[in-house]
Amino acid sequence: MSIIWTIIIGFIVGLIARFLSPGPHNPSGFILTTVLGIVGAALATWLGQQIGWYSPGDRAGFIGAIIGSILVLMIWRVFARSA
Repeated sequence: MSIIWTIIIGFIVGLIARFLSPGPHNPSGFILTTVLGIVGAALATWLGQQIGWYSPGDRAGFIGAIIGSILVLMIWRVFARSA
C-alpha cells in the first residue's frame, strides 16, 4: 500500500510544482508528473539530511517535497532547453 501512496502523493506534489513554476518545457503526462514529485521528494530528503534538518531516518514533508520538485523542474528545464 505504501507504493500506491507514494505514487499518489508524488503525482499531487508534481502537479503543485508544475502549477507553481509554469514554463514551456515542463514534463507532461501522468508518469512524468509522478516521477517529478517522487524525485523531488527524494531530493528534498537528501538535501535536508545533508544540511542537518532531518535525521537519517526522517523524510521531507509535503512542503519540502514541493520545493524539491520545483528544484528538479528547474534542472529539467536547463536540460530541455539545451536539447
